[in-house]
Amino acid sequence: MTASQIDYTQIDLKVGLEVHQQLDTSTKLFCRCKPELFKEEPEITFLRRLRPTQSELGQIDPAAYFEFQKGIKILYEADSETSCLVEMDEEPPHPLSMKAIEIALTAALMMNATPVDEIHVMRKTVIDGSNTTGFQRTCIIALNGAIDVGGKTVPIQHISLEEDAARKTGEEGTTIRYRIDRLGIPLIEVATAPVINTPKEAGEVALAIGKILRATGKVKRGLGTIRQDLNISIRGGALTEIKGVQELELIPLVVEYEVQRQLNLIKISQELAESGVRPENIK
Repeated sequence: MTASQIDYTQIDLKVGLEVHQQLDTSTKLFCRCKPELFKEEPEITFLRRLRPTQSELGQIDPAAYFEFQKGIKILYEADSETSCLVEMDEEPPHPLSMKAIEIALTAALMMNATPVDEIHVMRKTVIDGSNTTGFQRTCIIALNGAIDVGGKTVPIQHISLEEDAARKTGEEGTTIRYRIDRLGIPLIEVATAPVINTPKEAGEVALAIGKILRATGKVKRGLGTIRQDLNISIRGGALTEIKGVQELELIPLVVEYEVQRQLNLIKISQELAESGVRPENIK
């Protein structure tokens, strides 16, 4: 079945977007280092191994433990202009960049969102080595917004501020290399409700959000400065998150391909069931 033959209403397609864009500030989010990338040879390198630790409930994250068992070593590269002890996780984070907060609030009000009473910095576990801390710092700035796209109201669940991750520069055996110049660059995250019903509409919503962010005059432009994550589901399928789509024109294609993939899996599942194959027969 081709994309043009699919009735997206019949399969109950639902798509939610998370748009991440770097802010054009003079400092990083939690320190005063320059939010720029360097091309020269690194001044500093240091080696780390991430280890799983118990949560407040005394539990160990299974994914973190799985990665730990691989014996991965992480070689970080840095220079003194774009990173400091904060990025190295040798010093506590400094206060949040007020300029980044101001830009995020401006974008939030342009999307009719309600700013929160207090900003609390939270942690998201990161297990691939792209954060020296083993987690990403993020904070919700505003909630319950809405934008109009083609006459349809698209709810905005939240607008958040978060730190960008280090960038991967290579991999040799069990050693992965990251540059921490990008780590800590302010990112704004805009998350929509899963109310998008066609691949074309997904592209239109992403374009509308991008225009609003650019209208602030305080976001970076160019490849690598904006990334979209797509949460896609259909009736009978599984909710799937596809991360890091950088080009706007690829968004409808990504949705189309994921829908076709899930429809084919559902078809295979039905054919196996009709043939008498049970889950316990598949190893």
